[in-house]
Amino acid sequence: MDFTLLRTFPDLDPAPAEWNALLAESASHVPFLRHEYLRAWWQTRGGGEWPGAELALVAARQDGRLTGIAPLFFANNREGLPSLMLLGSIEISDYLDLIVRPADLTEFVHGLLDFLAAAPDLGLSLSKPWRALDWHNLPEASPTLPALKAEAEKRGWTFSQEQTYHAPSIPLPGDFETYLSGIDKKQRHEIRRKMRRADESGGVRWYIVNDDAALDAEVDAFLSLMAGEPDKAKFLTEAMRAQMHLACRAAFENGWLQLAFLEVDGQKAAGYLNFDYQDRIWVYNSGIDRRFLELSPGWVLLGHLLQWANENKRREFDFMRGEEDYKYKFGGVDRFVARARVER
Repeated sequence: MDFTLLRTFPDLDPAPAEWNALLAESASHVPFLRHEYLRAWWQTRGGGEWPGAELALVAARQDGRLTGIAPLFFANNREGLPSLMLLGSIEISDYLDLIVRPADLTEFVHGLLDFLAAAPDLGLSLSKPWRALDWHNLPEASPTLPALKAEAEKRGWTFSQEQTYHAPSIPLPGDFETYLSGIDKKQRHEIRRKMRRADESGGVRWYIVNDDAALDAEVDAFLSLMAGEPDKAKFLTEAMRAQMHLACRAAFENGWLQLAFLEVDGQKAAGYLNFDYQDRIWVYNSGIDRRFLELSPGWVLLGHLLQWANENKRREFDFMRGEEDYKYKFGGVDRFVARARVER
């Protein structure tokens, strides 16, 4: 394999279509590794999370064919160690990984570590050699983890892995009533009761945004709902709001945004920002207007989205990172993401 280091985000080589085609065949095919998502993430450095980051993206080809992408950047990690981290780290991209076909993974990781070992001074402005690979948000079942461990140990480098987040998910049977029958009886009755009460109250409707011209205003409305919670209000800095707009626009233009609202008498009472990608709903964020709490707008909207997902034959409803109680009440089954760290 021939490896190339990229210092600016690639628009031509690899081209977006070639990048996404490789992702479609990769072991971790997740929306956070799409070209358009990571390009948007890099524009704001993750909504201001990594202001001093420098791109160190590595692409590999074999006989002209794109075989792997290590979407990396150089920064001091949270412990202050000069590190190569995965683009998208840490806060706002729930699943990250290398982009490589399973059959090429072992060879790619071997060549990548050789390539990185031969190019220690990747931090141009920091003038520091990299000391660690610090890769967050890897799906715990990713084959990258054992491949990275094996290659690190061959070199006498230190490898460590830790479980960092719960990531519950619901397998969908394709029928809403069948789904409901599979969860706890008490919770099943509660979901039905709240959806029925909202429907009988009058003036309640829900919808998925599909109007390009209205998208920016709808994203602003969603961010306003998010800001109703103190922790989320603090999270939504100016840079993070810009990032959210860029990510939503990128997902919308490429056909995988699901931004949904529940309205009560024309006022937005709850919103969900999801990705509808690869026959799966990826639940990214949510917000509610507490003036409407008596109608349980968050639960009601979530119920409608689960009904929609079943009726439209989505195979999974992925709550992604976080162990909030409601995810398990709706039938979430635990999975986990991991942090892998290599020190040389």
